[in-house]
Amino acid sequence: MSTSVIEPGTRLAGRYRLEERISDSGGSCLWKAIDEILARAVAVRTFDPDFPRIAEVVTSARAASRLTDPRLTQVFDADDSGESAYVVSEWVAGETLEQMLGKAPLEPGRAATLLYEAAEAIAAAHEGGLAHLCLSPRDLVWTTGGTVKVLGIATDAVLADRDSDDPAAQDVQGLGSMLYAALTAHWPGAPERSSLPAAPTAPAPAAASAEPGSGDEQPKAPRQVQAGVPFAVDSIVCRCLGIEVPGQEPLTEPAEVAKALRGVPRTPLPLFAGLANNHPAPPAPRSGDDASTAQRTRRLDNPPARPREQANRQRQPRRQDGAQQQRRHAMPQPAPAPSTQRTAPAAHAGHGSHGAHAARPAGRSGNRALLGIAAAALTVIIGLGAWALTGSDDEGDPGPNASGKPQQSQPAKPQAAKLQVANVEPAEESMNNRHDSTIARRLELVTDGRAGDAWETQTYADVNFGRYAKALGVLLDMGRPVTVSSVKVHVPEGGGTLQLKVGDGKNPAALPVVGRHTTIPGENTINATGQARGRYVVVWFTRLPASLKGKISEITVYGSAGN
Repeated sequence: MSTSVIEPGTRLAGRYRLEERISDSGGSCLWKAIDEILARAVAVRTFDPDFPRIAEVVTSARAASRLTDPRLTQVFDADDSGESAYVVSEWVAGETLEQMLGKAPLEPGRAATLLYEAAEAIAAAHEGGLAHLCLSPRDLVWTTGGTVKVLGIATDAVLADRDSDDPAAQDVQGLGSMLYAALTAHWPGAPERSSLPAAPTAPAPAAASAEPGSGDEQPKAPRQVQAGVPFAVDSIVCRCLGIEVPGQEPLTEPAEVAKALRGVPRTPLPLFAGLANNHPAPPAPRSGDDASTAQRTRRLDNPPARPREQANRQRQPRRQDGAQQQRRHAMPQPAPAPSTQRTAPAAHAGHGSHGAHAARPAGRSGNRALLGIAAAALTVIIGLGAWALTGSDDEGDPGPNASGKPQQSQPAKPQAAKLQVANVEPAEESMNNRHDSTIARRLELVTDGRAGDAWETQTYADVNFGRYAKALGVLLDMGRPVTVSSVKVHVPEGGGTLQLKVGDGKNPAALPVVGRHTTIPGENTINATGQARGRYVVVWFTRLPASLKGKISEITVYGSAGN
């Protein structure tokens, strides 16, 4: 059956009903379809009978179906044995990066977050032996469910008949080009791969290597095109595109791009597609305005605290010693002095000293008199309090040992010892059979004795893992049955919820819960309750911190060997 005669309503394999033609070019057609057995939307690609690379596309699709990173579009089915070949994959609804850049460039922190997720996804594909080779702003999607998706892994290269002797370098260049576009709303790659305006170019130094096909020209650095791009992010783009950065080597692997982006300030993406560019457009670039650009860059390199962090700080009470609390409760509040002078609006009252000065009434002398009375009252109250405290030592409650009987010392509790961990494995309770491949990496960091670099999950759409999982963390194999008294966990940020489980089975979900803890930055102690005995110890996040990524720097288990 030829693609040219396939119409909406056609069923493939007795289950995929074609609904809407999305695109038709190069001998293949992309459809939105319905999988009638599972009652879900899917994307189906069909082919003309004379398309020369059908077998290669189907083979690549089958290879891509084995990838587990949820940020890569999942392939469900591929077949070329019947009359009509097809590839069935996940239907992704959302905004492409190209659509997000329709109004303005992204704020640098959001651009870094989006491309960090894409770089980790491409790195996972390379670990599985596959590459993309055709990355463009049309292949990166922020979905309506609040997740990042990279489209077309492995298959797009075959469809476009694209090959490379160095696929890692090719995908690094694609990632750098997408980050360039996100920062500037200009595209530095081949013009047929994006409708964004072309990136401005400049003569390439003799030692630099520009993008293939650009001759002796190379894209200008993002900071030369768009004001406010931090130097750290700018240098990552340049190292991907072969633009020389003094003192820094070019990036050659997608994993290196992800690592570099992990070290720059990133801003969480909105929960839903369509909100990513709801921010004022950055100021337009002006030639020769280096001082102004540097000043704006410094502000972006040190962004203000996010609203959630500000709210947490406002809710956290300040510690006060006993005397401070006594003075606070004893101090009478002066009544406002009458004044005809208008005060500043209430909205300004919280913005530092300006609001406080603007709201001060004119009747200063009346306030000073009231403060004098309050000070005198405070002196009397403090004196009475001191007398009462002194008297209670002599005549008040005699205390628990006033009988004169010698106190009996309590037997010392046995000290829990630090237990050795035999092995570390990822622990996950997933939903919808989706798995986080990131948690299987860098497991050695949680038991290396240093609270430095951190094991981490991927970034999710919300603190509840975007409905991809119920819990994510690590399983510690102690090598023998142990009794756990407590576990110390170092994390770089607070606000997440950790759960502690101990038991004899390797299924993390089946082990009994013996402790919970809301994290603070630094060392956290989870005390075990009940019968915390077994060979396996699970420490995992059941709720993510505000960064939407779980991180653990070090885990130390305390207790005793045996039952």
